[in-house]
Amino acid sequence: MSRPVVIDARVVAELVEEQFPRWAHLPVRAVARQGWDNRTFRLGDELSVRLPVAEPYAAAVQKESRALEFLDGRLPVAVPSVVALGEPGRGYPLPWSIRRWLDGDTVDHATGIDRVRLAADLGGLLRVLRSLPVHAGRAAGRHSFFRGAHPSVYGDDVHTALERLDGTVDAERCRSVWVAATSSAWESAPVWFHGDVAVGNLLVSNGRLSAMIDFGTCGVGDPACDLVMAWTSFEGDAREAFRDAVDLDAATWRRARGWALWKALVTLSGESGPGGDDSRRVLHEVLTSPL
Repeated sequence: MSRPVVIDARVVAELVEEQFPRWAHLPVRAVARQGWDNRTFRLGDELSVRLPVAEPYAAAVQKESRALEFLDGRLPVAVPSVVALGEPGRGYPLPWSIRRWLDGDTVDHATGIDRVRLAADLGGLLRVLRSLPVHAGRAAGRHSFFRGAHPSVYGDDVHTALERLDGTVDAERCRSVWVAATSSAWESAPVWFHGDVAVGNLLVSNGRLSAMIDFGTCGVGDPACDLVMAWTSFEGDAREAFRDAVDLDAATWRRARGWALWKALVTLSGESGPGGDDSRRVLHEVLTSPL
């Protein structure tokens, strides 16, 4: 992967002044909690600026803008509508975007959430998402980091991770889950998927799910990749409510379990991004809770 680009408020202010002078008077400030693939800055009170940190993430800018334009108003929650697309400049080498700011707390930092209701709301949201026409989405592939494709695309990663974790995880059980996950395929027409359904990409307002953000890995294909929160964030009644609301077949859930297994293993083995401290718990859920 290319070296991450250094991005600060000064660079963002200069880009805005150069390309969108009508907003040059607005203050720029970094948001407190940043994502892995992009950096986000507030632009005044109603806008935000989103900039990819490296070239592999830049391909999502145009794709995400088109997807969000289509999805805005068609889902039961808000999405961050794009109001302008920026070009490289002022030493920043990649495309970028300006969006409407959405109020709310991410699920991982919100308090007092009813997890069962959240699970049901999220499952309903995903059901609506996959019901929409797909003409504005791109087929799963490299742009989505193969989310929405068959999980077997990451088979080598799983086997390598198991070799590195030899003796520290139940490799036999992991391989059994992986075989089950890769023994079926999505046989219906491709549907919308978000690609990174996680607590940091879901906003809550007044205790209810209010927005879904970060559609950089979205596309059309197999929706199994969107179900991993069943193991990463839900348990008991909440997990059951999520499963019921999503309304997908057992084979899709087996593939979803494979996606959760892959991520937990590659994170534990040091091959993926942040989150290793929680991955052992997730792996335990994956191996003990087949749904």
